[in-house]
Amino acid sequence: MPAEVCTHPWMYAVEPFRIAGGLYYVGNRDVSCHLIDTGDGLILLDTAFPQTVYLLLESIRRLGFDPNEVAYILHSHAHYDHCGGTPAFVGLTGAATALGAADVPIVQEHAALTWAPEYGFEFHEAFDVDIPLQDGDVIALGNTKVCCMHTPGHTPGTMSYFFEITEEGATLTVGIHGGPGINTLTDQYMEEHGLPATRRTDYLSSLARLRERPVDIFIGAHPGPSRTLERQAQRTSDHNPFVDPEAWQAFLGDLQRTAEQAWGSP
Repeated sequence: MPAEVCTHPWMYAVEPFRIAGGLYYVGNRDVSCHLIDTGDGLILLDTAFPQTVYLLLESIRRLGFDPNEVAYILHSHAHYDHCGGTPAFVGLTGAATALGAADVPIVQEHAALTWAPEYGFEFHEAFDVDIPLQDGDVIALGNTKVCCMHTPGHTPGTMSYFFEITEEGATLTVGIHGGPGINTLTDQYMEEHGLPATRRTDYLSSLARLRERPVDIFIGAHPGPSRTLERQAQRTSDHNPFVDPEAWQAFLGDLQRTAEQAWGSP
């Protein structure tokens, strides 16, 4: 059965909102997309599904921005729910695309690994990658420098991102883990696709590296685990629940415990 978010995308629409500084949420109820206003163009983190591109475009416009001002699309990883909308978005705006170098073969040659079949679809959304990202790369635009960390596990080329924003005179670090799910690391999935057991070791090693980075504002690849919509509902004129330096470490700790319970301690 095709996923409901793809067959009835309007039911997953979310009113876009500012998180802090020049950072905005423009995703849906199932998959996150984030927009960064750099003062000299826009950076978009993920495009979600091809079926929800119209929601993404509408969200960007509702915030007062022009989708044509998106200079870069930075992808978390090469899965249907995070990059499926990219060909359409690029076709409309001409934005440059960036994806972890190790994930480029997935979107261009290995449709079975895009997770589109698990959503009930064939993958027809291959696209050219303008910037194959490596660990330590920096994407700079306007007042923003996005630091790219290669965090393999969920996919071989998963990228996590860190950048600074300014909120009420304070400089805050934003962080996103590009691939926290272990659904691609089950015995069944790895056996079906001939994936090496080292993928699990990579996942845990990536968590260890991520825990070394201090983060003031944690944003998620999906809104559920990061409590994105819940935090927005809790927001008041004098309290921004997104600014929570403990949330990042708590999230990563939960991921490690879940992985170790599933596979056993390394």
